[in-house]
Amino acid sequence: MFCAFPSIQAWLLARLRGGLGDQPIVGEPFRVSRTSFMIRFGLLGCGRIAKRHSELLGGGHIDGARLVAVCDPIRTRADAVASKFGVPASYDIDDFLARKDIDAVAVLTPSGMHPEHVIACAKARKHVVVEKPMALRLQDADAMIRACDEAGVKLFIVKQNRFNVPVVKAREALDAGRFGRLILGTVRVRWCRDQSYYDQDDWRGTWAQDGGVLTNQASHHVDMLEWFFGDVVSVHARAITALARIETEDTAVATLKFRNGALGIIEATTAARPTDLEGSLSILGENGTVEIAGFAVNQIRHWRFVDELASDKDVVEKFSVNPPNVYGFGHQAYYQHVIDCLINQRAALVDGLEGRKSLELISALYESVETGQEVPLHFTPRLCRLGMAS
Repeated sequence: MFCAFPSIQAWLLARLRGGLGDQPIVGEPFRVSRTSFMIRFGLLGCGRIAKRHSELLGGGHIDGARLVAVCDPIRTRADAVASKFGVPASYDIDDFLARKDIDAVAVLTPSGMHPEHVIACAKARKHVVVEKPMALRLQDADAMIRACDEAGVKLFIVKQNRFNVPVVKAREALDAGRFGRLILGTVRVRWCRDQSYYDQDDWRGTWAQDGGVLTNQASHHVDMLEWFFGDVVSVHARAITALARIETEDTAVATLKFRNGALGIIEATTAARPTDLEGSLSILGENGTVEIAGFAVNQIRHWRFVDELASDKDVVEKFSVNPPNVYGFGHQAYYQHVIDCLINQRAALVDGLEGRKSLELISALYESVETGQEVPLHFTPRLCRLGMAS
């Protein structure tokens, strides 16, 4: 099977086989085996993505977890989340991390600040859940992994699309050998982010704190391409800044060569207008083809195999749930996995080392953009501007 935590997998696949209708997975969470334990979470950063995390942790949707505190230097943001869920707000990270009632911290700050904040959490002996990308520079990712290892705390990288029910269904088919030899994988991120999005915060679209569409919006999709197709040997990429007034790219394309001989294509843009179009994954093998699309890789658009099963005819209808926004429905199952790992001492599906893989790939893509050359993986970044001030 594809993961080391069969309890979570069984829960997801049971939901898959039962169908999802048009609702997210809410109200019937996976139950950890030792429910007398409760993981107490603090949120570090109360910006745009904090809404999703706080609703799950503070709204009682994650079995075995509860929200106990929030922190943001912008008082209005911290106070808004704190008052909504009835928890205390901090405005200073040291005060926040000194709290004895926090077991784990969800780091939801700008990407360029992740290393500093994750390392601080590790030193305070807090487990860490950090949003993608885990960092902007490989050396920072290594420092984060090392700090958590030395402190004896777990590091989880948020890759919630791996828990989308259509993605789990496709991965089940892959592990059953239904695709045969893999030939071509494609991800497309065609989203709309107009200037008002980038103007919300001065760090957005900067090399030092954010990166471009490859680092931010396409990070999940790049991860899934690697998860299905395996190690990447080399990449060749091009990028432009088409519409947004930012330092980084808003549009990029790339070709990839995988170690197993398959090829890959990445197409990513925030210049789709006037609204989001799709976030998709296509898997082509010698014995079958699957395409998962929708806004957030949540809707099966094509499902065909040479060795057709009776259940295949219902897959598109039963396992397609297009969410109202690009965040999708995977965060709840992701958090249940985190709780399962913490309480039952299981290995994480996406730990620091696994999260580093997609960062290395993205760094190689940027290196290729700068050099105009094909770039091998396991390289030393020289011209990649991620994490560097302009």
